[in-house]
Amino acid sequence: MSETTTGPGPAAACAAPGGPPEPRRVLLLAHTGRDDAREVARGFVKSLSGHGILVRLLAGEAADLGLRPEEFDPPLELAETETGAGHDCELALVIGGDGTILRAAEITHDSGGTPVLGVNLGHVGFLAEAEYDDIDSTIEAIVDCRYTAEERMTLDVSVHRDGDVVFRTFALNEASVEKAARQRMLEVVVEIDGRPLSRWGCDGVVCATPTGSTAYNFSAGGPIVWPEVEALLMVPISAHALFARPMVVAPTSVLAIEVLARTEGAGVLWCDGRRAVDLPPGARIEVRRGPRPIRLVRLHAAPFTDRLVAKFGLPVEGWRGSSERRRRLAAEGLDA
Repeated sequence: MSETTTGPGPAAACAAPGGPPEPRRVLLLAHTGRDDAREVARGFVKSLSGHGILVRLLAGEAADLGLRPEEFDPPLELAETETGAGHDCELALVIGGDGTILRAAEITHDSGGTPVLGVNLGHVGFLAEAEYDDIDSTIEAIVDCRYTAEERMTLDVSVHRDGDVVFRTFALNEASVEKAARQRMLEVVVEIDGRPLSRWGCDGVVCATPTGSTAYNFSAGGPIVWPEVEALLMVPISAHALFARPMVVAPTSVLAIEVLARTEGAGVLWCDGRRAVDLPPGARIEVRRGPRPIRLVRLHAAPFTDRLVAKFGLPVEGWRGSSERRRRLAAEGLDA
């Protein structure tokens, strides 16, 4: 579910009596392998520090950016590892594309719900809230606490072998079960809510959240689901079967995929394209709603429809809706 929240994070940091608590902290994460990301990150550090906001960086990224703590007032904080890096930060500011934002979600997932604000330097950047041209306004919004956070549901993903859980993780976008070898199909049986649904020979199966519906799910032919909808999605990839259609199920459902034991084809599980585990024949993958959501920062109250149009460059010329008519009449000095 997508909703404005008032728990830990921006509401707590910015709505305290008398103003934001001191010191205010922002975790900054950047794709330091890109020149433009390094330049933008250094600009954010300088501007936020100039407004008295304490900036925390991973020590390795600070070195990549050529930044030393003592050069700033207040001095930069350095985190030696990603574990707990978002603790006590009002938000995580991410410079890069969706991949970098997914990395930030991974880092902040166990940090008490630290909200993530993405500045897109990638291509589509569906998870990002701001674009390269919005840097000045983004800094102003952070300094003035003019932002909210939306809760986005996650997936709890577990791998079972011989009845034992051998791997467990979460996903914000999707958990995808894919064939390990190009020359072999993956033979699976899928199950929903404890009941078998169908057997597929396929290239894989994607289980996604509404947030991830515009990612791998979309490429695999699945539906786009508005973030406010609470649901789980399952989409087969190139399945050789009569019944192999995308499915949308209840958020309380449990999805399961079993790699058939009597097959030579093995698989691999990928979560958000970042965390992977091999799936030998007989492995069972269970996907359910995760207990802890990811919080995404929003600077604007734009409808999701407008985000789709902007991110995908959809053609809407000729639309004559009521708001468009009002804008046109106002420009002509006429009454609506």
